[in-house]
Amino acid sequence: MAIDAYQKKKGLLLKECLSAELFMPYTSVVGGILACKLVYGLSQSISALYFKSYSSLSNIKRVEWNNRAISTVHAVFIAAISIYFVFWSDIYTKHGLPGYITYHSSSLSTFTLGASVGYFVADLMMIFWFYPYLGGLEYIVHHLLSGSAIAYSMLNGEGQLYTFMILISEITTPGINLRWYLDTAGLKKSSIYIVNGVVIFMTWLIARIFLFIYLFCHVYMHFDQVSMMHDFGKLLVFGVPLVLFIMNMIWFGKITKGLMKTLSKMQ
Repeated sequence: MAIDAYQKKKGLLLKECLSAELFMPYTSVVGGILACKLVYGLSQSISALYFKSYSSLSNIKRVEWNNRAISTVHAVFIAAISIYFVFWSDIYTKHGLPGYITYHSSSLSTFTLGASVGYFVADLMMIFWFYPYLGGLEYIVHHLLSGSAIAYSMLNGEGQLYTFMILISEITTPGINLRWYLDTAGLKKSSIYIVNGVVIFMTWLIARIFLFIYLFCHVYMHFDQVSMMHDFGKLLVFGVPLVLFIMNMIWFGKITKGLMKTLSKMQ
């Protein structure tokens, strides 16, 4: 009787744990969407009170203003925690957890990815709703690829290390958004606008060029472990970073031309 009671209790505990593991990713996605809604509302209230240029903007410009506030908050959050996971956490090291590094994950990493999925879902819905004012086809491709890869890592626990490596590239977003804010506020000729351009160039080079090269090298060095992933997971690991890297190179060319044009006017 005692053994039967113990086994029954053990089974119930296991069932509860599995339910919690399945429940958490979806709640984090919903939480990410609700957080976007909260930031949007706060941006409306704060901007109307403290930024004179905000009230003079058209309705669609105000939408973009608040939308960029959401992307800035998400970028700061996800880039900071991604840097921690990739370079300081023991989760994705050889000595951190047993088994292949491509299968390492934790409750915190899964929750974080879920919140990021919530952001990409919310932002993608806004892009579709106001298309093409908040972004063209390239933004849709970027969000679909990124969101799909993050969602897969969140649900399956595969390749989370590479997902966080890619998410570090979000560190460039605040600079891009600040450039838009300065331009909208009529400060395109200010010194801070020029400094911002240099910062964008440097962060883009490091986070979206060099870091992706490091990712490709890491995949090559751990190819035996990557090859053990499911077919769809391998497709994401090999395909998504490559497509994003090509897009990053195209955008980097435009950033470089813009910076050179701005600096040449100073001479």
